[in-house]
Amino acid sequence: MSELPVALVTGAATGIGAACARQLAAEGFRVAVHFRSSAEKAKRLVAELPEAFGVQADLTVAEEVDALVKGLKDEAGGVDVLVNNAGYNVNAPMLAMNLEQYDSVAVMARSTWYLSKCVLRRFMLRKNSGRIINISSVVGHTGNPGQIPYTMVKAGLDAFTKSLAQELAGRDILVNAVAPGFIDTEMTGELPQDVKDTILARIPQGRMGRPEEVADAVAFLATRGHYVNGSVLHVNGGMYGG
Repeated sequence: MSELPVALVTGAATGIGAACARQLAAEGFRVAVHFRSSAEKAKRLVAELPEAFGVQADLTVAEEVDALVKGLKDEAGGVDVLVNNAGYNVNAPMLAMNLEQYDSVAVMARSTWYLSKCVLRRFMLRKNSGRIINISSVVGHTGNPGQIPYTMVKAGLDAFTKSLAQELAGRDILVNAVAPGFIDTEMTGELPQDVKDTILARIPQGRMGRPEEVADAVAFLATRGHYVNGSVLHVNGGMYGG
């Protein structure tokens, strides 16, 4: 079994998750590349990173999370860093959204809570060390029309971060969040140009962020940042100051 520290990145096949996986691998981690349905993209990423391996699970299903954590024990012996990046969104105004659509987004809060609990119990508490890094969003602080469940989940992730850090007081397990702003990913690439222009006008740096810039913040929290705990690090080009 490899002696490298292990980082589990959820939703790692694309976008910010893939950038985090690459950056953590560059920092010397063996990366567990989690995916739900993007198997081919995950496979290509695993082939790119030294000693990486793929793990598939629907994080909304508790039994699959349990199996994922057991598999991590068998494959890598544990998890030193957990990056809770996986998410889901449905764009619709509140009055047009139904309960099924709401639940499909809101369930991600429960998924993050449960995976973090399992990783803590199985690995981090036993070693009394670890890092949990939650990927939230600027919209959890500013709000965003048409994305109410998503903004609720992201704001909740920041509250989860602060509360869990306090629950783990006295242990060498740090819990922080990174809140990206307007980042150039597949999801934002689908926005109409007029919407992009409106958002760009609110960013002092005048451009979209890159996934790698979010990953740099994640890597800092995973490897350094020894006195940063229960914090939300904003990466948004000045769009929101926190």
